[in-house]
Amino acid sequence: DICDADIAAMLAAGFTVTSDEAVLATAETVVICVPTPLDEDGGPDLAAVTLAAEMVARQLRRGMLVVLESTTYPGTTDEVVRPILEKSGLVAGTDFALAFSPERIDPGNPTYGLRNTPKVVGGHTPACTARAEEFYGKICDHVVRAKGTREAEMAKLLENTYRHVNIALVNEMAIFCHELGIDLRDAIAAAATKPFGFQAFHPGPGVGGHCIPIDPNYLSYKVKRLGYPFRFVELAQEINQRMPAYVAQRVQDLVNDAGKSVKGSTILILGVTYKPNVADQRESPARPVARRLRRMGAHLTFHDPYVDHWILDDTEVPRVGDLDQALHTAEW
Repeated sequence: DICDADIAAMLAAGFTVTSDEAVLATAETVVICVPTPLDEDGGPDLAAVTLAAEMVARQLRRGMLVVLESTTYPGTTDEVVRPILEKSGLVAGTDFALAFSPERIDPGNPTYGLRNTPKVVGGHTPACTARAEEFYGKICDHVVRAKGTREAEMAKLLENTYRHVNIALVNEMAIFCHELGIDLRDAIAAAATKPFGFQAFHPGPGVGGHCIPIDPNYLSYKVKRLGYPFRFVELAQEINQRMPAYVAQRVQDLVNDAGKSVKGSTILILGVTYKPNVADQRESPARPVARRLRRMGAHLTFHDPYVDHWILDDTEVPRVGDLDQALHTAEW
């Protein structure tokens, strides 16, 4: 994560921030990093990508390298971004270089950052790939060449779909292991001792963040256009989306077992971001869990060192800053 010292060093090295698109005309390389959320129908929303590409097109000049980093479905760089840029009269692969390089930053990861995480690049032409490799080679230790833009786009979706499906697998296992009296976390720890052929995933209240709940839908969208469903993604989505309801039900069962009721009880939500050590609340499963508990009549409080205010359905949930105090004041 960027800290104040990092920002100070960047400013000292000449880093500037601006909303003036005219500065793009002076750049050798333009990297497009804009959000790619889902629209109301659950399909890709490329509005930000389109607007960014149009802005670059107005300032495009010969010899420039343009790289799209926003996660999207395979074909976006060639089918959406390239035609917009070529409205300038310049041709990709001839007059300017065009490439895709998926963003791979893991917020809060103390081990892997931009420099030591391999950077995948795929160009519109081999020469475009070489330009992108040269650029990223200045800031990354290892650059991996993909065959083209579609392969680079697919690599990102494959990474996140792999995680999405495996998280769904252990989430479903968590449900039936509870019924069977099996400690799934112990079983996972035992399986993880195998030095090959297994990667540990752990169950939780669902999936959150700007990648796992979103990106597989971009791949599913592309597959559906071929005329058939992407059943793995759709099933994983179904399983992971039902986990908040399952967690809330487990809470209700535990409270009932103690001879009490969720209604009127004070329940502490410990952690409201989508993952540890970050302030990002996007798609956090804590929200649907808390929403269900509130509908059951619970009085909610929360503790999260990275969040000062938490709004749930236009109502602020009281924050308890001291963890020991939070644990003592909450009933559950």
